[in-house]
Amino acid sequence: MTDQPAITIDGHAIPLLGFGTWNLTPEVARTMVAEALRIGYRHIDTAWIYHNEAAVGDGIRDAIAASHVAREDIWLTTKIWVAHFDREGLLKQARESAASLGFTPDLLLLHWPKTEPSFEETLGALNEAQAQGLTRTIGLSNFPSAEFRRAQSLSKARLVTNQVEYHPYLKLTQLVETAKDLGSSITAWSPLAQGKIADDATLNEIGRAHGKSAGQVTLRWLIQQNVIAIPRTSKISRAEESFDIFDFELSAEEMDRIHALARPEGRLGDWIDPAFKWDPEWT
Repeated sequence: MTDQPAITIDGHAIPLLGFGTWNLTPEVARTMVAEALRIGYRHIDTAWIYHNEAAVGDGIRDAIAASHVAREDIWLTTKIWVAHFDREGLLKQARESAASLGFTPDLLLLHWPKTEPSFEETLGALNEAQAQGLTRTIGLSNFPSAEFRRAQSLSKARLVTNQVEYHPYLKLTQLVETAKDLGSSITAWSPLAQGKIADDATLNEIGRAHGKSAGQVTLRWLIQQNVIAIPRTSKISRAEESFDIFDFELSAEEMDRIHALARPEGRLGDWIDPAFKWDPEWT
């Protein structure tokens, strides 16, 4: 196994580079998860709403059968969909997700914040799922800072991460600081801005200095912030490229240049309930 950095939250080491499966069909998800584990990834992310949990589990079993990895070396994340936030619905989906995967997930996330049912009911049920052994750890996805803090105040267990959109075009200073404050972490979805970073002049210039691509520079920028990144691809060559980021380091000046690429209109996927508001980074 290739040595790679991890962030330790509440005693759990989470690999900083993972492989995402959003928008991958079951057939492609199975192939790519097995290939990602062969390449060296040790963190796999899926969700009930992706409709590929069973295929992700099959891909993991394929990699184990090929002796590429042992189950205990994989960090596996899935998510509770918003329609299942009531106590019975959440526990039912947690059981179904574990059955579909064929493995107990290491991390179970709430996919988006919702006003109903109450945070108290949903966080209580999420803690109950952990207590019942349906997941090792729990966390959030797409929660702004205020809701992140409130959720942690209602949770007996540590919420080990908040998975949100984050890339060079999106400023996330307050949320990153909130995660540190709470003893948690940030996981970046769409870390490559859905491919928009490929033609960025600044990222390519920095990349040339290191013999790396704009994508590799971007992923390195994230993990140097201790942010977990979960790039997704359907191409084996791209997955190999994204994994090849552990043999160089960005300088403080290069990190600052990448931070400076953020812009107010940088968010690409805004599906948050209108009752909630993202942190006001630009006010």
